[in-house]
Amino acid sequence: MKLPPSDWTERRGLAALIAALDGQARFVGGAVRDSLLGVAVKDVDIATPLLPDDVIKRLEAAAIKVIPTGIDHGTVTAILPDGPVEITTLRRDVSTDGRRATVAFSDDWREDAARRDFTINALFADPETMEIFDYFGGLDDLKQRRIRFIGSAAERIAEDHLRIMRYFRFLARFGQDELETEAFQACVAAAPKLRQLSRERIADELLKLLATDDPRLAIGKMLDGKILDHIVAETDDKAAPVLDRLVSREQAHNIAPSAIRRLVALLPKDSDTKSTIAKSLKLSKKMQRAIVERCPEHGAINIRALAYRTSVETARDIALLFADDDALPEMLGHLRNWQPPVFPLTGGDLIQRGLKPGPVVTRTLATIEQAWIDHDFPDENWVTEFADGLDFSGRT
Repeated sequence: MKLPPSDWTERRGLAALIAALDGQARFVGGAVRDSLLGVAVKDVDIATPLLPDDVIKRLEAAAIKVIPTGIDHGTVTAILPDGPVEITTLRRDVSTDGRRATVAFSDDWREDAARRDFTINALFADPETMEIFDYFGGLDDLKQRRIRFIGSAAERIAEDHLRIMRYFRFLARFGQDELETEAFQACVAAAPKLRQLSRERIADELLKLLATDDPRLAIGKMLDGKILDHIVAETDDKAAPVLDRLVSREQAHNIAPSAIRRLVALLPKDSDTKSTIAKSLKLSKKMQRAIVERCPEHGAINIRALAYRTSVETARDIALLFADDDALPEMLGHLRNWQPPVFPLTGGDLIQRGLKPGPVVTRTLATIEQAWIDHDFPDENWVTEFADGLDFSGRT
């Protein structure tokens, strides 16, 4: 079998890079897998039996910029006009502890494939002939949409505990409705080991999983196996139906997935608990704020007022998460192609109208602004007439 014609194989500088490696290179991993699935390829990875220092010398001789991004593990990055390409020397694991591996370089393609996580990620392709090399049945698994560890699932997970998260992410991206019993049981048994990993790595994988088109199967299985208990202990049985409703709403209204929105669906509703969880996952300050902002509104939601006070994105997410089914279409309609206007009045305008400088200016301005919001943001003439109709005498 051969790799189908793909735009990414024609990237500028890629042919020169392959030539510099003198035919001792193969495409590997995601680029091969995604091309076979007809999915757009983002990252290009190359494997080679050449040692890292030799790779650097060859690329520099060909006037290709190269950076030793992970040279201890055999990886360098070539900087090409259409994007970087990672080149990694063939390896075998010498020892692992579930978090990191000590590797030795190799010249054996099958040995390198054997240390990878899933069969669908261990496919190689010759850059010249596009012939595919499949050592562990990855092509058939890809056809069947089956996510299968190479060899023993328990052994692969023991080498790197993060493979639990990767398993469910790939299940969400490429899997069918069924998963291997052995793989699932191995993930459940090793789930407590996730606590040994950095929260940043865990959060990164969780957000990638939640950003897939439909993470409901994968998250549901993680909830069934109590795997999420070792990541976000506050999730409960209600999380699955909340996520299910959210994804169904996104699909019904053609709204793109959002990892943060979907994470909120898994969390308790109160902002204090959300904040604690977001901090424990070591999320960025921006992400933490976004999670805390997405809390249920009490009573009827004035969706444009909410968008004005926060953002259109935040208001839309709150509607998708918490609005009643009957009210949701109208709310989303109010936000479609709407940009929050700028309040057309300043404190200086009020002072010119006779209001004395001081805190009263701020309070009066807030009163007018709230009336403007309550009337659904009428034009500047309305604001001017409203302000002109106020009696400023006696205001302090």
